[in-house]
Amino acid sequence: MNNNLTMTKTPITVAKGDGIGPEIMDATLHILKEAGAQLDITNIKIGEEMYLQGNASGVEPSAWDILRANKVFLKAPITTPQGGGYKSLNVTTRKTFGLYANVRPCVSYFPFVHTKHPNMDVVVVRENEEDLYAGIEHQQTPDVVQCLKLITRPGTERIVRYAFEYAVSNNRKKVTCFTKDNIMKMADGLFRKIFEEIGEEYPQIEKEHWIVDIGAAKLADTPEIFDVLVLPNLYGDILSDVAAQIAGSVGLAGSANIGEHFSMFEAIHGSAPRRAGQNLANPSGLFLGSIMMLLHINQREVAERAHNAWLKTIEDGIHTYDIYNESVSKQKVGTKEFAQAVVARLGQKPETLHPVTYTTTSSAQIEHHKVSVSVPTDKKLIGVDVFVEFHESPEKLAELMKSCQDGKLNLSLVATRGMTVWPTFSPETLCGDHYACRFVMAEGHECTHRRVIDLLSRLDDKKVDFIKTEHLCTFDGKEAFTKAQGE
Repeated sequence: MNNNLTMTKTPITVAKGDGIGPEIMDATLHILKEAGAQLDITNIKIGEEMYLQGNASGVEPSAWDILRANKVFLKAPITTPQGGGYKSLNVTTRKTFGLYANVRPCVSYFPFVHTKHPNMDVVVVRENEEDLYAGIEHQQTPDVVQCLKLITRPGTERIVRYAFEYAVSNNRKKVTCFTKDNIMKMADGLFRKIFEEIGEEYPQIEKEHWIVDIGAAKLADTPEIFDVLVLPNLYGDILSDVAAQIAGSVGLAGSANIGEHFSMFEAIHGSAPRRAGQNLANPSGLFLGSIMMLLHINQREVAERAHNAWLKTIEDGIHTYDIYNESVSKQKVGTKEFAQAVVARLGQKPETLHPVTYTTTSSAQIEHHKVSVSVPTDKKLIGVDVFVEFHESPEKLAELMKSCQDGKLNLSLVATRGMTVWPTFSPETLCGDHYACRFVMAEGHECTHRRVIDLLSRLDDKKVDFIKTEHLCTFDGKEAFTKAQGE
């Protein structure tokens, strides 16, 4: 500890947030201070107050420069007001600072915290910037909204490689990928393909892939068979909460958001405004996030000392209301009292739970590899999908669209919600007001942007309400689009 007292203080930015945020942040910082953490703290305001003052991202404008300068952000939960126009601060921060890796350890503390899975120790590594969380949405007709799912090669390469590097650095044995590539063959298919490509570079690590639905079922039933999971954004968000809960409680899980130049640490739970100001909240999720922060800034001795004291407190049955269980708990305490109990145990180690020893590479030292740049391929435009709003039958729509073809760029099908409704149609298929009309270039003729523009001009002349187009291309002779169901 004496070495820590002479360390240069690391600048960090702290935000106490809303709801239970100020209470659990004060408790967390109290433990870190008493454990000897060397931190130069700058406080900023975030959350509901900032939203209601007209800051759409929930943070005071001057705070961005502070965050950028300090590069390390310890954030309590916030409340986002109901209604439109308010952007998620987490998503904004992650994308602004390139925090592409979300790391969530989910560990069992059996028998002191109830769980059906006493041997669970899973780390979820979630892609943090793209997928459906790119937040690109449009209302296309009165009845249809669209959310674009974006999976990129560079984004996927970064998160998959980070998962393998994390496994190597933390003496983990296996990395498992979850996707739904049996349905989303292109988007999730790319994620799996890159997982398999990069996995070949790590022969010492066991690798496996699960379809996300059965994988999630297996995670809930037998989590001990998993080690490190790597997932696209949405699956990772959902399943990291599931994993935390089946390990014992979402309230016990911390989270790290890692980028090349910036990092953010937090609890995974929300602001719980109904519990605010009552000295009830469990600070453990934020505290364990702060342990990840200490490891990131290379204050490993402090992290080990504080974490073992926390484990000893859990083991001694000193529990907040959310995990209190008369069969194993010995004292129900509030937020402040829990923090005081941890401080009182600094220097002690658990006897039943496994004490931690931090000698491995910190997240800051995991190498962020350069992503590959795709080699230009032979890309060829062969047609276009034109999405339209239409309120009559598919047959009438097909007649209208065929009247706009030029004999070379011709209508090949009409689909709704991915299901073909022309030239074949099942009367049981639900048809609304949103259709995709696929035009394909006749063999032996070249499709160009001008031909597509001319087609749209003819549609406009016919008063067709087209709302979106998607080019149909081949890359190196392979079709780069999916067929409609029933095509």
